[in-house]
Formats: sequence, structure tokens, C-alpha cells
Amino acid sequence: MSYGVAVALQSAIYQALVADAGVSTLVGAAVYDEVPGGVIPATYVTLGPEVVVDQSDKTGTGAEHRVTVSVVSEVAGFATAKAVAVAVSDALHNADLILTRGTLVALRFDRAVASREEAANLRRIDLRFVARVEDGI
Repeated sequence: MSYGVAVALQSAIYQALVADAGVSTLVGAAVYDEVPGGVIPATYVTLGPEVVVDQSDKTGTGAEHRVTVSVVSEVAGFATAKAVAVAVSDALHNADLILTRGTLVALRFDRAVASREEAANLRRIDLRFVARVEDGI
């Protein structure tokens, strides 16, 4: 197994979201690896947890990264959050990302979970993507 592609994959996903016209139209530059302190936008995108499973075989090392990208919104109702989630899904599903290490074999949408955090009056949609990568090292 190789976890060596993790940083390159995260960076490529982040860059794809920041550069995507659909995402930026809806949230501007509010795509975060970590949500900053202070005043934050009413709706934003954040990179979330990741689970990695070995997918190496006799031809080389590889892994399956199950990556979560979250849309968080304090806007009433789910329409705004869902519009952003659609843009995120469109930007990443089957994207052909170039990695600084290793190769992205496939990136696909796996599932989404929409929830309401009543105490904070937030809507949250966690989108999970599955990335299959090969590490040339």
C-alpha cells in the first residue's frame, strides 16, 4: 500500500474546486482545507475526512481514497447547499486531475448525506468521492 499520493490528490481536488466556474460562482473563494477563524461566508466548501484502502497488486502500488467534501450553509432551506453540492459533484466526478505524485486512475461520486445541525442552524451536505490512484514510486 502507498499513502504517498495523499497530498498530491488533496491538492489537485482543492485546485479543481477553486478553479471551477460553477463552484466559484456560488461560493467565490470560500473553498477551504480548514475553515479560517473570524467571519466566514454563509455558504462554503471544505475538504473533509478521508479513508484510504490498499489497492496494490503485482503490477504496482495503489490505493483507493474515499474523500469527503462538505458544503456547509447557514442559508435557510437546503436549496443553496444543494446547488453548491451539485457544482462540486460536477467539478469532481470523472475529473481528469493531474497529480504532482502518482496517477489518478479514476475519480467518481459515491454518495452524499444531507443533514441539518439545528443547534448551529446549519445545513450540511457531505459528498463522498472515491479516487483510485497509482503511486509510481
